Amino acid sequence: MQDVVLALLAKEPTHGYELRVRLRAALGPLGESLNAGQVYVTLGRLEKAVLVRSERAAGLPDRPDRKVFALTAAGQRRVADWFAEVSWPKPDLAEFHLKLVAAAAAKVADPLTVIDAQRRELMRRLREAQRAALAEPDGSVAGLLLEGIVLRLRADLRWLEACESTWAARKEKS
Repeated sequence: MQDVVLALLAKEPTHGYELRVRLRAALGPLGESLNAGQVYVTLGRLEKAVLVRSERAAGLPDRPDRKVFALTAAGQRRVADWFAEVSWPKPDLAEFHLKLVAAAAAKVADPLTVIDAQRRELMRRLREAQRAALAEPDGSVAGLLLEGIVLRLRADLRWLEACESTWAARKEKS
């Protein structure tokens, strides 16, 4: 979250509310879960880390003064470093992977039942992501993000099929 806020501030100094609006607009339906206070907490942390600085800007007659945030030189370097960095999620073991192994090793649950429950949940999430993607205008950034989510969910579903085949074959042998 910190790097995204810094990147948005790289365009121009702005106040927290405007940052939140821009972030939610860029994320589309994915931004709906963004906690309103999250941007302000992040700005506070960035200010303590001397990556942003703030100053009071006079508000309109019917609005109070606002704190406007701008990048420091260190903040500008961090944004440049962040964009230059190549990263991808690490292939960590998720809770489901551990649950599946534990079910098989401890024989306290049928791995096929665990796989089936996971499949139902992934299918539900896939339908939601597809509906949200269809609601986005062509070429939108949020639509592109949703497409990535759809593709990952489909890959997870294919992996579950492989798991199911493996455990079904094991069940037949025993």
